[in-house]
Order: sequence, then C-alpha cells, then structure tokens
Amino acid sequence: MEKPKYSLDFEKPIHELQAQLANLQRMSEESDLDVTDEVKAIKVKIEETRKRIHAGLTPWQKIQLARHPQRPYSLDYIDAIFEDFQELHGDRRYMDDQAIIGGPAFLNGDPVMIVAQQKGRSTKENLARNFGCPNPEGYRKALRLMEMAQKFGMPIICLIDTPGAYPGIGAEERHVAEAIAVNIREMSALTVPIIATIIGEGGSGGALGIAVADRILILDNAYYSVISPEGCAAILWKDRVHAPRAADALKITSDKLVELGVVDEIVPEPLGGAHIDAALAAENLKTALEVNLAALKKKSTKALLDGRYAKFRAMGQFAEA
Repeated sequence: MEKPKYSLDFEKPIHELQAQLANLQRMSEESDLDVTDEVKAIKVKIEETRKRIHAGLTPWQKIQLARHPQRPYSLDYIDAIFEDFQELHGDRRYMDDQAIIGGPAFLNGDPVMIVAQQKGRSTKENLARNFGCPNPEGYRKALRLMEMAQKFGMPIICLIDTPGAYPGIGAEERHVAEAIAVNIREMSALTVPIIATIIGEGGSGGALGIAVADRILILDNAYYSVISPEGCAAILWKDRVHAPRAADALKITSDKLVELGVVDEIVPEPLGGAHIDAALAAENLKTALEVNLAALKKKSTKALLDGRYAKFRAMGQFAEA
C-alpha cells in the first residue's frame, strides 16, 4: 500500500481507499485489464467517505487541518488572488522579520496593501521564517506598511497564520508585547478599510497584532484562540495529552467564533481542506474579499471608525456563576 505524503489519523480510511485505487490502476496498466467500473466505484466511495468524515469533524480534528503542512500559506493566496505584489522589507529600526511579509498589490485593478504572516515549507524556510512566529520587528514592519497604506488611501488586507508571536528572550528584550499593543492601538484609528482573514492558525496576540479590522473572515477549518489547545491543557490539566478536550472547551473553531461574534464570516474550503484544492480555496477567499471590500468602501471614515470601535467593544460574553 502506498503511503500518502502526509496523512491525519482520522483520514486513514480515505488514504486506504486512495491506495487501493492506485494499486488497481497500476495493475490495469501492467496487465492491460479493463477496470473502468471498479475505478469508478472506488472513486465514488472515496468521495462518500470524505463527506462522511468531514461532516462530523471534532474541534481538535479541525485544528489538525489548520496546521496541515500542505495547506496553502499566505504567499500561495497572494500569488493566486492579487496582481503585481511588491514585497517591502524591514521595520527601519532593527531588521527584516520574514515571519511577516507585506507590500502593495492590486485586487482586480484596485490598489491594496497586504500584510501577512508566512510559514515555511522546508526546515530551511521554517528557520528563516521562524516557523511563522513574528518578532517585534515584524509587527513594526506591519505597522509601517499600514501607515503607508493610510497615507495613500489604500485598503489593507491582512492574512493571519501564526501559532503566536515569538516568546524568545531576544523578542522580550526588544519589547514584543509593546509592539503588538501599539499595533492594536494604531490599527483601531486607521482611516482606511481593513479586512483580516485567518487562513490557518490564529494564535493569541501574535494574530491580534495584525487583526484589528473592520471585517474579520476565517477559513472554515482555521482557528482563532487566546492560547493553543496544548498550552491550555498544560495549564488546566497539567498534561498536553488533553489538548483535544481543551480544543472543545475553548470554542475556537470557525462556527463557534461566528456564534460568539469574534469573527464575521466563514470562507468555505474545498471538501477535505484547503490543501485538497488550493485554487478553489483561493477563489473562495477572493470572492469574500471582493464582496466585503466593496461594502467597506461605501462607508465614510467616521462610520468605519465607529463600527470598528463598536465591533471590538462588543466582543466577549459575561455570565455569573
């Protein structure tokens, strides 16, 4: 049986069927047998199995999909959705943080400023991009680009995909918490439309540092949380093995986030996850960006600022024991 490049435990029945299909097709080629009907039957069964499995995913299984290493990252969406993206580098204070990328681009001919978090595919890329965990200079670069966008009247598109801001000693020495806090304050007052989309992981303040927006979108299998399930489990139950239990308790999946008013809209993914059909995932996201940006452009500056303020003030639910 052929093993897939990367498989999740709950997808094992799908991969077993795909391996059967591959073996059947190979046997047909080697022996010149007509197995057309058998191939069709297995393909139907694969789709039925995929629909059954993905119709009942647990929060922990959705988080596994959000972290899938073959999932499209920010640069994949930028290449598929925008035209003439020009990456700009550096925070003009310390260095260029490759965990956050950004620069001007065009969306259907209209200029926008992109600010995004980027992970790496290979070990070398992940080391260069710090596994998608920004340092303080990454947030200062993001703010520099957003202030440039305001100067030229360009809407801002933020793509979020990070486990969290980097918690290392150097980042603390260079005031990562302060950099995130400044971004939150300044983004609240920017006078151009802002759309933030969680495309994979939305980890804590590391995500919020570029997520103060007029509209917050989330891909179906992405998550947005104040803490990772593993971190929550280690604190509450003293063992990371309880991460699935924590994922359920945290209410961090897209459906729960919409119910709680933390995000505004779910962007659908292809059946099986965005990595199954990256082109379709990008098409769905582009449509959502176009619709939301068109609506925001009709608002006055005062309406944008008032709405953004009210949006974040309304978040959170309080209950007495």
